[in-house]
Amino acid sequence: MSAEADRLRAADDGTASWRTWGPYVAERAWGTVREDYSADGSAWDYFPHDHARSRAYRWNEDGMAAVCDEDQRLCLGLAVWNGRDPILKERMFGLAGHEGNHGEDVKEYWWYLDSTPTHSWLTWRYHYPQEEFPYGDLVTENARRGMSEGEYELVDTGVFADGRFWAVTVDYAKATPDDILMRITVENCGPEDATIHVLPTAWFRNTWAWGRSIAPVPVLQSAGRGEVRATHEVLGVWTLAHDPEADVVFCDNETNTRRLFGASVGPAFPKDGINDHIVVGAATVNPDLTGTKASVHHVVSVPAGHKREIRVRLSAGALPGDLGGSFAEVMSERRSEADEFYADLCPSSLSTDEGAVVRQAMAGLLWGKQFFHFDVEEWRDGDPSGPTPPPRRARDRNAAWSHLSAHDVISMPDPWEYPWFAAWDLAFHCVPLAHVDGQFAKDQLLLLLREWYMHPNGQLPAYEWAFGDVNPPVHAWAALQVFQCTGAADYEFLERVFHKLLLNFTWWVNRKDMSGLNLFEGGFLGLDNIGPIDRSGELPIAGELQQSDGTAWMAMYCLDMLEIALVLARHDSSYEDMTTKFLEHFAYIASAARSSSLWDEEDGFFYDVLVAEDGRRFPLRVRSLVGLLPITATTTLGRQTLARLPGFAASLDAFIRAKPQHAAPIAQTHLRDGHEGRLLSLIDPRSLVRILGRLFDPGEFLSPHGVRSLSRHHLDNPFVLRIGDFQAAVGYEPAESQTGAFGGNSNWRGPIWLPANILLIQALRRFARYYGDDVRVEFPTGSGRSMSLNDAADELASRVVELFIPDSTGRRASQPDMQEAGSSDAWRDLIAFYEYFDAETGAGLGASHQTGWTALVAELLLHRQDPRE
Repeated sequence: MSAEADRLRAADDGTASWRTWGPYVAERAWGTVREDYSADGSAWDYFPHDHARSRAYRWNEDGMAAVCDEDQRLCLGLAVWNGRDPILKERMFGLAGHEGNHGEDVKEYWWYLDSTPTHSWLTWRYHYPQEEFPYGDLVTENARRGMSEGEYELVDTGVFADGRFWAVTVDYAKATPDDILMRITVENCGPEDATIHVLPTAWFRNTWAWGRSIAPVPVLQSAGRGEVRATHEVLGVWTLAHDPEADVVFCDNETNTRRLFGASVGPAFPKDGINDHIVVGAATVNPDLTGTKASVHHVVSVPAGHKREIRVRLSAGALPGDLGGSFAEVMSERRSEADEFYADLCPSSLSTDEGAVVRQAMAGLLWGKQFFHFDVEEWRDGDPSGPTPPPRRARDRNAAWSHLSAHDVISMPDPWEYPWFAAWDLAFHCVPLAHVDGQFAKDQLLLLLREWYMHPNGQLPAYEWAFGDVNPPVHAWAALQVFQCTGAADYEFLERVFHKLLLNFTWWVNRKDMSGLNLFEGGFLGLDNIGPIDRSGELPIAGELQQSDGTAWMAMYCLDMLEIALVLARHDSSYEDMTTKFLEHFAYIASAARSSSLWDEEDGFFYDVLVAEDGRRFPLRVRSLVGLLPITATTTLGRQTLARLPGFAASLDAFIRAKPQHAAPIAQTHLRDGHEGRLLSLIDPRSLVRILGRLFDPGEFLSPHGVRSLSRHHLDNPFVLRIGDFQAAVGYEPAESQTGAFGGNSNWRGPIWLPANILLIQALRRFARYYGDDVRVEFPTGSGRSMSLNDAADELASRVVELFIPDSTGRRASQPDMQEAGSSDAWRDLIAFYEYFDAETGAGLGASHQTGWTALVAELLLHRQDPRE
């Protein structure tokens, strides 16, 4: 067992708190719902980027390459300044939702290069221009561009010309759980000597300014040459050791009310005091060398092509840690142990490039763990020391979620673009996370099922912009994946998940089957703009929208709950009753889907259907993931399972006899290699063949880079819905969205999305488990090339993986902008994990640090069949 595995075991059994400190500081806290105290809910306007350096955050901090304790009391991060910018670089810059031509978008380049699961080793990289950062140009040009144009990125400004940038690398290593070493390396990649200001910064989260805390204000103060002392009522005393030749400047993490609000009084040394002192020489740092924010100021001149290193060390107690020989030894040891840990994780069949994708995907996931603090009731009512909230707050956003009180480290979709949890994203995150930190993955799945998250009615919170929105029910699927990945032995975990998901399943049945016909709604269900109408909004006619994806998600949910119950029934026969419940419920849903107008026999595809109050039916004939998702509602039952659970087997036979009209989805059997298997599937065999013909058709769903979210057929044949005076259309858009629907920052009308691809690939493997080589498909459709379903799944997986693998020229399909930035070593091995991908070119789109669910590429690699076997 590796040293990192030993640390994980110690953290799991409570003998050493290796997880207490980690990279739990968001890249962005401004522009979030938590910090929005406006009357109209305009979060981006109420707390813009321009306020972030001057205004104390109410709920949680942000910063660059920053770490903190699990309650975010004390933070340690980085600020830099090139001597030309109007402000210190303390946080990443990006456009607010209304500023970008495709919604919010960060305009910087940084990467999460490495992390062990206990964060005993961390590596972060940032490329910082040596010329003045083009804030104004980025805002102006993106505002000028329309939605039909690409986004204007930092590399497009020319600021990286001739390699004039700093490659800033931050490494952290823990000598012990409460002894944290930080090494900052600045490399001058430009052609001339240059100077950079480097400021490792420690600060306390502001918990004292809101009128709710009676604890003493924590203190940072100079303790002599090379030492800063941190004192906190709960944390105790900590010491930041630094170069004794460097200056240390102090201010307070409190709002500059003079600058922001024109107040006549305010803190003498506010949050932006260090910024103003370094940039313009203002007398805004405390001459008494004390405060709640402190920076160690290094002015570093570096020859072209050379590097300089800066060290600090944060440790519990009053004695400073060594910055000399033992510092270098710990750094080297932890890096070596990280190498050992990932060598054990990655199969030998993976290439060096594939192993790098796995390691950086995991690094992004682990850096994406953020402290998330949000008490909806406190936010709604306002703070004693703050202004009275507007009356509408009590009835507007998240008004029904006053029970929700979050104070946890959570895996976030993207630390800048989405610095808040999303229920279905989190479920997908946990699947690759289970490979490196099984206990954390389990804890995350359980977290949203706890009483301070799950609504009393059983609904899971979606995300902070609207906790009451509906995300697809993939928690049970993820729990099964995590259970299997971590040894298939933690039955207590599976039981806890199952009991709470019974409440959530019941909520779905009671709230999202309006007609009681086992045909489900759900709204946009995470697929944003995939249809011609806003599926979460008011319908164009009085009636209901029966959704193929909503129905498929619920059929899949039934099967996942069935599989969990089957596992638990091995050890507790009382769960056998639940196996029958979910088997029969699946049969009702699947038979309803098969016999309803969701299935279009002429087209051989599933569609949503708008049903008017007078009974008229309007199929929304858009060939999209909506109609592919029914493939995912499938599993198999073997003879051994039925023999082990005779009561379940008897109930299955009895149901088939008693309810023949609902039996087809669970009655299909197949004899292969002398063994009989049973298929449970929403889709019958004939319909499956027809849908797979479209799935594998390059003119429809099969892209060189995976499965499209919408058929390419609609490029020349857009779907138009006309009902009376209402008209709406959907066409194929392989890249960014061409409309402002759902903020315009995501697009499900063509691009490649990894979660959907993973589910479809797994479904093909389940069908292959049943049919084996007895069923073969043409792949691609029209090619004359025949293969098994398992081989077809492998082909799809390879197309997705190739997005991230450099070709013979070093180019990655997902990162064409990096080719423009330069081909030097400074850029070559840095992998971005985008939110979604252009279906034609493979270029990454949307959020650029979506590890997040794009880390599912690691799942594909780690489960790939070794070709030598």
